[in-house]
Parts: sequence; structure tokens; C-alpha cells
Amino acid sequence: MSLPEFPITELLPRIRQSLVEHPRLVLEAPPGAGKTTQVPLALLDEAWLQGRRLIMLEPRRVAARAAAGFMARLLGEPAGETVGYRIRFESKVSARTRIEVVTEGILTRMIQDDPLLEGIAAIVFDEFHERHLAADLGLALSLDVQAQLRPDLRIVVMSATLDGERLARFLDAPRLSSEGRSFPVSISHFPARREESDEVQARRAIEQALLQHAGDVLVFLPGQREIQRVEAMLAPLPTVSSGEVVVLALHGDLPVEKQSEALQPDPQGRRRIVLATNVAESSVTLPGVRVVIDSGQAREPRYDPNSGFARLESVAISQASADQRAGRAGRVAEGWAYRLWPQSQRLEPQRRAEIAQVELAALALELAAWGSDHLRFVDPPPPGALAAARELLQRLGALEGGTITALGKRMLALGTHPRLAAMLLSAPPGVTRALACDLAALVEARDPLRSGGDALAARWRALAAFRHGRAPAEAHRSLLAAIDAAARQWRRRLREDAPPPDDSAAHGLGDLLTHAYPDRIGYQHPLDPRRYALANGRMAQLFHDTALFGEPWIVASELRHEAKDALVQRAAPVDEAFLRREFPQRFITEDVVRWDAGKRALVAQRETRFDLIVLDTRPAGRVDPERAATALTDAVRELGLAALSWSPSLLQWRERVRCLREWMPELGLPDFSDEGLLASVSHWLRPAFIGKTRLDALGESDLADALRGTLDWSMRQRVDQLAPTRITVPSGMERAIEYAHGQPPVLAVKLQELFGLAETPRIAEGRVPLTLHLLSPGGRPLQVTQDLRGFWERTYPEVKKEMKGRYPKHPWPEDPWTAQATHRAKPRGT
Repeated sequence: MSLPEFPITELLPRIRQSLVEHPRLVLEAPPGAGKTTQVPLALLDEAWLQGRRLIMLEPRRVAARAAAGFMARLLGEPAGETVGYRIRFESKVSARTRIEVVTEGILTRMIQDDPLLEGIAAIVFDEFHERHLAADLGLALSLDVQAQLRPDLRIVVMSATLDGERLARFLDAPRLSSEGRSFPVSISHFPARREESDEVQARRAIEQALLQHAGDVLVFLPGQREIQRVEAMLAPLPTVSSGEVVVLALHGDLPVEKQSEALQPDPQGRRRIVLATNVAESSVTLPGVRVVIDSGQAREPRYDPNSGFARLESVAISQASADQRAGRAGRVAEGWAYRLWPQSQRLEPQRRAEIAQVELAALALELAAWGSDHLRFVDPPPPGALAAARELLQRLGALEGGTITALGKRMLALGTHPRLAAMLLSAPPGVTRALACDLAALVEARDPLRSGGDALAARWRALAAFRHGRAPAEAHRSLLAAIDAAARQWRRRLREDAPPPDDSAAHGLGDLLTHAYPDRIGYQHPLDPRRYALANGRMAQLFHDTALFGEPWIVASELRHEAKDALVQRAAPVDEAFLRREFPQRFITEDVVRWDAGKRALVAQRETRFDLIVLDTRPAGRVDPERAATALTDAVRELGLAALSWSPSLLQWRERVRCLREWMPELGLPDFSDEGLLASVSHWLRPAFIGKTRLDALGESDLADALRGTLDWSMRQRVDQLAPTRITVPSGMERAIEYAHGQPPVLAVKLQELFGLAETPRIAEGRVPLTLHLLSPGGRPLQVTQDLRGFWERTYPEVKKEMKGRYPKHPWPEDPWTAQATHRAKPRGT
């Protein structure tokens, strides 16, 4: 097979040889090098392929279609023969397909459904630098398959802008780099005027580019909304209105034929202005572009705690993306790039991985289905976000004890966020399921109403009216059209033939949403009709102009989290009878015992709850001893250990254990720090509270028995032996040793009681010297030392000289080594 010449062409033999010798490869090549279309075709006849398929992952649907179509044309075939593609809701593959271009969710499903990947010889990850979560997961799963089941599987990671050296180290793979075909590009920052919108600035830059430069103009804008605004602003321009210049849009939601139009030269040879999102940043080729105008913005997923989803937000692009966009102007000849941000603005060097900044419920469900958390991620998922995701999946019924349920497997197969999957699967077939498809499309989309408001029902009514050609004036018709199309796709996916209803019962939407947002079901506060207690234990507040005022039960699909109460931004009413019918296990009546901080005592109540929402509270009878013990233990967790009755001797015993744990770790003593004791409080303290109803009922001896009971008798004996409370000094008297964790033990003793003792006393089998506080006969400190011998030799003569006159009744011998130790004054007459 003869392929056209691209910059990547000269590297193809080395790529083929590398994959013969090693199952993994990192390939770096800039946009325009031809890696997306030439590498898969170059591998078709390799012996290791053996007639099997090569899967190439493309992060965007536009790029997947375009890459598959271009490769098919090179082979003189339509897409779906040797080269095909599969994207969400669309597939063009056949039994003859050898190269299959897929989008990210498709690859994950393929690996989950067939971990052996039978019939697949290689997986190519294109544009890996975009660092989408699904690509990171796909690579982690592929590496696990390769390590455990398929050592012959080839994995190729391709990127235009990435830290290839770091990735090659991570994969233990060779790294190859290709030069791109490019001409010089002059880059300038196009200044904005005061109070000028981004779209007006973009229009001015386009006008200047048309006047000063030749060729087509490619304009990078954040999203569809900005594209539509700029398109409307360009329509009155004489060159555009006359048809001399044609304006085209390029984004992922366009019909295929419209996308193809933007990717081909104009059939009449006219200049083109292509208004594109970052789908045009890589993977697709736009012929004839000589000028790039870059807004410096892109829509990327960010976790939105208000909705519980990752939402697309306009964010500043990385420096790598800016360089890649500018390079589009230098594909065919010398080019120009206008940047619509100040030259002083500094961009992040690389795009951040999605895994570090999006909600992870879908990832947690995939990991549960795979049956292992021990996957190798380029950047591991944050533990806190992963734990929160698993808690949500438990509520949705997708996980049970960390294991995926039958419902969870069905949710996974739908290929959408677990919240929406749970809702879609809960709806019975027919009109209700068609309504659920409408809701899924509405929740995933941007707000179609200009007027705002918090009623989800208003959005659905606008959608129903749009279908009958009478959309309300405050609605965006283009957004409603996109929502309608998405709902149709969902009905097709679920094989639901029933049409969506024209009307819905008052609680119809909310009842369905309870399956997507079980944690956001709210019950009206009895004293404040605008406040709601939520099933997750938090509180939420309605806006003053709410359309939901007076509803006893609601479910919130969108919340704005504030310091105190969350604000309900989108919600629907719920029928309590429906909740009792659908979620009977979540309505609980039980006796509870809680600590009342004000009374500093326990309060026993009979509570009726829905999850964490308290619906009714009544006084209970006798306090159950077990519940009381648990409540008092919880109170100590809240108040801290200082709430307990500590005697000085117990405090010292605790310090002795803490010191020995540090000095002699081989003993295996427990952690008696505040943190350690509070962490294990249920184990050592709770039994002591059984039969008690107040904190102060636990006396000093009870607390001592509870804490000492954490050590067996022999270990308590060892503590007394290794860290004694008292020591006998040469005077024959016993003196106390003071302990404090992190400091040496202290022996305070009068100097005269140590006459004749040469070496500093030690404890803990001789490992730890005591710190001696040598006292005057009046009990004042004269010296602090751990070197008693040095004190007698060097310091004692000076101390004796100063103290002898002040304490003449006490002995100050010339030779302390041979003097008799004593705690008394000299006998009379001596």
C-alpha cells in the first residue's frame, strides 16, 4: 500500500521496528505531521497484527469521523470497510474492518466487556496530551490487560504536546519524535478596547485579518454560544453578506455534513472564516488556513459540586495549546496568529489531567466492575474524591460493600453518569421512560431559559412546547433543539418507542429525579418554609422568588454550596407517597440516644427519619445502656479527652507509656496520644460507660481501669519496671520521676542525697538517662544535668563555695565521692 508523503513518513519504518521489538511506544509528533492517519495504516500489514484489528482512540467525535473518513479515502473505500469508526449513538464498522477509530467511552466498554480483547492486536491512544479521564482510564485498563492477560498486545501513545520523557518512563517504553511540516508564523497580541466584549474583539481581529492577509481564517472560541454570537456579528460585513467570504462553524454538536463542510476547501474557491471550538486544535486538518485568531479560552470539564456533575466551563488554555493553535496558521505557507489576551498574561505550561479535577463516580463504578483498584494511572485519582464517589454509588444502589451490584452493571452499560443511569433504569417502560429521557437530556444541558428560576418543570414545559412549534420567548431555541435531539438519542438507546408526553403530573419530574439525586431529597423545615433538610444531612434554602414555595418535599438537581445553607438552583416537587412506596427501607423509626451539649447529659428520643432527615421526634422511655454508652463515647470524640476525669497519677502513667512507646518500639505499646486514644475510644472507653448516663459519672478510678485495661497484666508490670514512678537515691529515700512525652524523664533531688554516686541513673534497660534537677537544701534548683560525674568534677566546687555560707547546717564536703549521702542537716555540734 502506497501512502502519501507526510512529515511522519520517514519515521514509519522506525515505528514498525520498535513495535516488533517492544509492546509499548510513545510517539511525539506536532499537528500536521500525519500521525493520526498514517501510523494506523502503516501498521496494517505487520506480522504481529495477524489479521486482527487495531483500535485507535480519538478524544472527539469530529476527529474520529474525520480520521476514519480520511484513511478510508486513501484506501479508495467508504468508511465502514477496512477503516471504520464508532462513537456515541453512531457506528460505521463491518466484519471487514481492521482499523476502528473509537471515542473514549467506547474503548472503556470494549475492554470491560472483553478483557482478553480477542481479535484486537493494538490500541493507539491519539492526542493523549488532552488528558481526558476516559483516556487515562483506558490506558490504565489496557496496561492491566497487557500485564495480566495479553503480553502480545501493543500499546501506542501519541501526542502533539506532552512530557514525552515522563510518559516513556512511566510506560517503560521507547520514545520516538517526528518533526512537523510548518512555515513561520508571526504571533501578535491583538489589544482589546475598554469594556469591549470578547466577541467584539474577535470580530475586529477577523476584519483586520481579512484586510491584511491572504488565505482562510480559523477562529478559536470557547463554545457554541460564542460561535453563534460572532457569526451573527460577521453577517453584516460586506464581504460576508455578498458571499465573497463564507462563514462556517465547527463544533462537536454539528451534523456530520456541516462538520465535513468545514474540513474541506470551499467548492467555489471562496475565502473561509471557520469559527471553531478546540475540536480544531488537533487531529483534524483544515485546508487553506493562513490566519489563526485565538480567544485563549476553551470549555473543559470541571467538577461542579452544585450539580454533582462535571460541567463544561470556559477556562484559559495552556501554553502548549496556544502554541498548537498558532501552528495551524503555518501548515501551507507563512502565517499569522492573533492572540486575544494580553501579552503579560501567563498561561499554565500543560493542560491539567481531568482525573485531578472532576467528579469520579463514573471512574469508581468502572473500577468496581473491573474488580481491582490496583491500576497504574499516569496520575492517580485523588483518594478523597474517590471515597466520595463510592459513597454516592452506595446510595444509588450501584455498589454494596464495595462490590458492584447487578443494577450497577446495568448502569455501567448505559455509558452515562451513574446518577442519570440510575434514573433512566428506574423508569418503567412507556411514557414514564420517555419522560426520563427528557430529564436526562435537560440535566446534562445548559439552561435553555433566559429568565432563570429554580423550577425544573419550567424547562421541561419549554421543551414540550418547542416540540409543538411554540417555544416560549425566554427560551433559547437552539438549546431546546439540542436537548430534544439528545432525548431522542436516549429513547433510541433504551429502545423506547413511546413518544415523550405533552404534559406531566405535578410530581412526575421530581419522582424520577429521586433516583438520580437520592442524597438531595429535601423536606421542608417546620419553622421556615424556605429551608429544607436534605437526605445527606445538610440544609438548603430556596430563593425568595422561588416557584417551589410551599412544597413539603423537593429534590434538587442543582445546588450552590454556601458556608451555611446551600441554595437550591434547580429542583422539582416530590410526592411523599411515592417516596414511601419506592424507598420504604429509608423510612426508619428508632430510639436514639444523643449527647446534649447544653445539658451535658444524654437525651433519649424516638425518631422517625428519612435517611438523615428527622421527620418526627418524641421522648423515649428508659435509656438503653448500650446506646447510652455509644452516645457518651461520641460525646468524648466531640469534646475531646479533657472532658474526662484525669487523676495526676493516671496522666503520669499515660505519659510513661507514651515515652516507652518511643524509647522501646519493640514492645508494641499502643498509641496513647490524643489522636490515638480518640481513634480507639470505642474499644477502650465505651465499655466503661455502660450503665452511665452522664460524662461525670465516669470517675477517676473508672477511667484508670479503662485505660490501664488496654494493656495485659504482664505488660503493665513491664511498664512499671522499665519506667518506674520512683527511684531510690543514695540517701536511702525514694524520689519521684516525672515523665512528659518527647522530653527526657526528670529526677528532682537535693544535691546532698547523691553524694557518692558517680554515674547518672538510667531507666528503660539503661537506654534513657534521667535529667537531674539538683536542688539546694531549700529546694531551689542549682544545676540541670545528665552528666553527674562531670558535675562533681567541674561544677560542684563552685556550687559548694557559693552555697556553704548560705546553708551552713548542711554538709558540703571537699570530696563528694566518699561523703555519706543524706537528706538531713548536719548533727548539732558538727
